[in-house]
Amino acid sequence: MTKHELYYQRMIDENKEIFSQFIDLHDKYSRDSNQWQVKYNLVGEKIVTIIREWENKLCRESERGQYGKYSANLADKFWTLVRSDFPKIDFVGVK
Repeated sequence: MTKHELYYQRMIDENKEIFSQFIDLHDKYSRDSNQWQVKYNLVGEKIVTIIREWENKLCRESERGQYGKYSANLADKFWTLVRSDFPKIDFVGVK
């Protein structure tokens, strides 16, 4: 398991309750975005905050070392994992 996959799994495991709620909400939002937009934004803001915290944890270690230039690629790989499970994550905050 690569480092970004490990951090992603730890993020999900440590925030299991809110992510399980968000999975259900994400599915409802995918089916009917107009009806679920407000609630999706509220819960989605918390989820995005958690994701960014874990992205920072992941990249912080890389930026300190000799591999600092690869930090952006690592963040992209992390977000690719997020988007594979939550394809509509980029719609958080849309009105």
